[in-house]
Amino acid sequence: MVIGLDLLVLLAVLSLAASTVNGGLGYGYSSLSTPLALLALVNKIINPVYVAAEACMNTVMLAFSGEANIRSTFRRVLPVIATLLPGIIVGSLVLSMVNSTWVKFIVYASILPFILLQAAGLRRPIRSETKAAAPLGLGIGLLYSITTISGPPIALFWNNQGIVKSEFKAAIAQVRIAESYLTFASYYFLGLFTATSVQIFTWIAPPILFGIPLGFFIVRHVKVETFRRVCMSFDAWVVGYGLAVVIGTLFGVIQVGYALWAAVIGIDLWLLYRFFTGRGFLFGMGTEKPPSAIPRAERGPDSPDDEP
Repeated sequence: MVIGLDLLVLLAVLSLAASTVNGGLGYGYSSLSTPLALLALVNKIINPVYVAAEACMNTVMLAFSGEANIRSTFRRVLPVIATLLPGIIVGSLVLSMVNSTWVKFIVYASILPFILLQAAGLRRPIRSETKAAAPLGLGIGLLYSITTISGPPIALFWNNQGIVKSEFKAAIAQVRIAESYLTFASYYFLGLFTATSVQIFTWIAPPILFGIPLGFFIVRHVKVETFRRVCMSFDAWVVGYGLAVVIGTLFGVIQVGYALWAAVIGIDLWLLYRFFTGRGFLFGMGTEKPPSAIPRAERGPDSPDDEP
């Protein structure tokens, strides 16, 4: 497949924006880039590219997480990592055999609920974390190998468990580095890497080197929760549009698809209004509780903690 220069430049710019989000939040590269890339390409072409890019990027993110944070979270993430492989194998086979339009439908329909749940700030801690981690790992492996997206459900899980900000990126990086390398190997054995994949990779990889440090810089000057909320809002609108287009293609009811997109926009605008009117949202101003008033076990990655 011949990729035009205009599309390659667009993918490079998209990679810069998505890696900036990933640098700031610890996730978000694929959940922002894949839905947009799928408007022009099919999963069989773009998935191997993003998996290769994320294998490198997650390695860097893990290194930046710090040895102490990796050690303190390793036992918690291990049950998730241990159950990734079966889901990855099944998902890779589905990607190689299922019609590309249906794969796009799976991508959009599966991640939209997670994005909206994150936007809503849902937190319902699970008491038996180890038991929940096993099916989570299986589901994440399946989802990631089909869509290259797993950040929203992983982030939702660790948010619910109240993991502190200093350990949040370390926990996500460990899971994502395992899933990306395992999926890379699965794609390789299935022959999904092509010359086109290599061509696209050479365009999207360099911007990541600038995006990750830019993301770190942004979250040092803008509240993480505000940054995350704006990114999730953009993501919801893009995924909603992609789902509308695919519904029109598969079922011939484009009006239903656009009605769904309008509903997504309406829900997100309401969540944005609730968020921005309910707290000081930009540079630490507002009425949030000080760190000392929040029990450590209840501090999510978007809550203030004792980290300098």
